[in-house]
Amino acid sequence: MFEKICELLADKFDVDAASMTMDTKIKEDLNADSLDIVELMMDLEENFGIKIEDEEAMQMSTIGDICKYIEAHQ
Repeated sequence: MFEKICELLADKFDVDAASMTMDTKIKEDLNADSLDIVELMMDLEENFGIKIEDEEAMQMSTIGDICKYIEAHQ
């Protein structure tokens, strides 16, 4: 799961997947803006077959947060 999310983020933000950790911050470390976040949530929904509510998406700040959310909702 973690590796798949890192690959998705690496493609989207043109960064090295190997440099990411569970503590990597989406906004600060990957330089994501609000549009990037919306697109990322749509990509995650499509890739993992889940629905992410806007309120919950705003609370996810790290890769670890995303992993925990997806694991809890699959």
